[in-house]
Amino acid sequence: MTALQTIIVAFSMFSALPMPQIEWNSRNMRYSLCAFPLVGAVIGGVCWLWVRLCGILALPVELRGAGLCLIPVLLTGGIHLDGYADTCDALASHAEPSRKREILKDPHLGAFAAIRLCVYFVAAFALWTALPGYRGGAILCAFCLSRTLSALALTAFPLAQGSGLARSFAEAADRRRVRTILTVCAAFLCIAISFCGGWTMAAAAVLAFLYYRHMARTQFGGLSGDLAGWFLQTAELWMLGALVFAEYVEALL
Repeated sequence: MTALQTIIVAFSMFSALPMPQIEWNSRNMRYSLCAFPLVGAVIGGVCWLWVRLCGILALPVELRGAGLCLIPVLLTGGIHLDGYADTCDALASHAEPSRKREILKDPHLGAFAAIRLCVYFVAAFALWTALPGYRGGAILCAFCLSRTLSALALTAFPLAQGSGLARSFAEAADRRRVRTILTVCAAFLCIAISFCGGWTMAAAAVLAFLYYRHMARTQFGGLSGDLAGWFLQTAELWMLGALVFAEYVEALL
């Protein structure tokens, strides 16, 4: 029962899927970060079904690409995009870390956030549309990997002051065990992605993770929930770009 509640907590927090109402407590939040990658598995599965449907109905690649852009947003309710937008606003300020943290708390959408969101969706749509072949296994694992690394960072990296829900999940977790589980999970997913022909995606995710650690420490003084959203969106875009690049290089060779 506790395992099921742990999964419910993870999906209630990190997805827009309807979940039973339960009380969040120290028992069912202890390993909730370990269940975060399961949200990615659901997203990857729905994306695979959409691609299959597009193939059956012979829909144009533009419609396939639009669906692949929108499915993660619809299934998560845009929670990670919200953090991405806030972080882009804060980074564009070029202010001190304390001021950047204040900008993260501002509920208003700034001009730089709007611009970066537009750029993000144009880039994602272009990459999904240009993708020569849909490697379902690699992409499903990639959605899981981005969430595994995002959760791992919360247990391994220092947290910024006033980091809100991110701190709540990090402090509720059995950090040593959760960190070990997520590290093993990340390694397994990188290997699985590589076996599915997406080794460039795994490499891109690791590079994004290392940059995330440096950026969070130097620009904000530690992690927060908004930065976690920024990382997840950035890692997924980098992985998608790496896959498209690799497939076009393979076609040329």
